[in-house]
This record gives sequence, structure tokens and C-alpha cells, in this order.
Amino acid sequence: MKIADQLGNTLSLSGLPNRIISIVPSQTELLFELGLDEEVVGITKYCIHPKNWNETKTIIGGTKKLNIEKIKELNPNLIIGNKEENEKSQIEELINYYPVWMSDIKTLEDALGMIDSIGKITGKEKKALGIQNDIREQFSHFKLSSATIKVEKKRVAYFIWRKPYICAGANTFINHMLSICGLETVFSSLLPSPLGEGLGVRYPEVTSEEIQQANPSLIFLSSEPYPFQKKHIEEFQKVCPKAQIILVNGEMFSWYGSRLLYAPAYFQQLLLKL
Repeated sequence: MKIADQLGNTLSLSGLPNRIISIVPSQTELLFELGLDEEVVGITKYCIHPKNWNETKTIIGGTKKLNIEKIKELNPNLIIGNKEENEKSQIEELINYYPVWMSDIKTLEDALGMIDSIGKITGKEKKALGIQNDIREQFSHFKLSSATIKVEKKRVAYFIWRKPYICAGANTFINHMLSICGLETVFSSLLPSPLGEGLGVRYPEVTSEEIQQANPSLIFLSSEPYPFQKKHIEEFQKVCPKAQIILVNGEMFSWYGSRLLYAPAYFQQLLLKL
């Protein structure tokens, strides 16, 4: 069968894949939720859900530093990756040898489309549909219930890295999740895109002075990829004394697989703190 991915590429499969390698953590968790245990033979060192797979599956490097030789040893008949999380040059190399399905996710609908497609590719359409429906229902309830919480539309700076400071900007899945929460990203249009896309830098690097000038009322310090902790709150408080600074679970804002089942409840509790 011929399958199109979210980049518009078409790959050919001779049947249902039974030697799958996932090179994106959130999509690895989705494969588990779809019931694909024996079929998954390789994952990255960052694929922490489910926990036992780190011990039972072959680790093929990191998301941006794949061990191509180890992948070849596993001889997969499907590799599942993502445009943002994997290195283009390595994906192009893998495509020469194996079917590679790539996601490109910036919105909740993109994520639901990915779940649908992977369900079809792996013969788990019914299970995938159930996950999609549950996610849609929970986000729908969240929007209705969050409307009763008196939360002003606050401007937030969502940080993913330190030294240098890097935050989520325009056209990112994180930004979309923040908008669902009724929050506005202060750095969504800080700088023009160096690629000329007219969308602004997706993950701008900012200085302390630029943070002060942006004057966010909220600062979210994500648990990943940089592991922000309580000790970092004081550092940001000195930059923005009036801002409310909160440590947030990065998985809830940036994982676009089955972890979305838990995101609405988390967002609900987070809004109550604002």
C-alpha cells in the first residue's frame, strides 16, 4: 500500500509493519497506546514512556543524533519521525533504505491527523479513532469549563532553554496549546524568520533586556528540554519582578501523541493558579 505522510511524501509498504522504529518520544508513547508492543523494535534514549521500553527495546541514539548503523542492524520496515525533532540529513539518509513516515505538527488538528494516519499504517485504526475521540471530547470539555474560570488573556513567555534563553514562538505546537488556554505568547512575532517564511522565529533566542521589554505577566519554565527547577524562579523574578513565574510540565504542552489525553485536565489545574 502507498501512504502519504504529513510532509507530502509517499512511501510504499508491502503490508502491516512488524519491525517499527520510532524516533520521536511522543509518537513512541502513541505506538504503545495503540497496542504495538512486539512490533516496535527500536526507540530513542528520550522515549521515556512507557518506562519499561527503555529496557526491552533497542536504543538507537537520540532524536537528533541517530545511530544509523544500529538502525540498519534492526532492519525496520517502518520508521516514524518528525520534521522538527529529527535532523533532515539523517532522515534523507534513512529514506534511501527504509519506509520513513514523517509528521509535521503545529496544531491540535495536525496531532489528531498524525494519530489517525499512524493508526491506519499499523492496522490499529479502531484504537486510533478511540484515542482521537477521547482527546477531542476532553479538549471540548476543557474549553467549556475553562470559560467559567475568570482568567484574563495574559501574555506569557514560555521558556524551553537556559544559557541562552530560548522560548517558544510563532507557529509552534506549544504556542497553539497556549492559545487554547487563552494565553498569548509575547515572543510570537519578535523577530523575522531567517528563512523568509514571514512567520517569525519559531524558537527565538532572547536576552534579559528583551524579556524585560516584552514585559510578560506570566513566565512558564518548562520541564523539558531544559529541566527548569525551583532554583531558577528567582533568576527570572529578578528580570521580571512583577511576573508570575510557574514551573510547567513540558510534556503537556509539547507532546502531541496520546499524552494529549492528559493535557486538558492539566491545563485546567494550571489556569486555576493564574
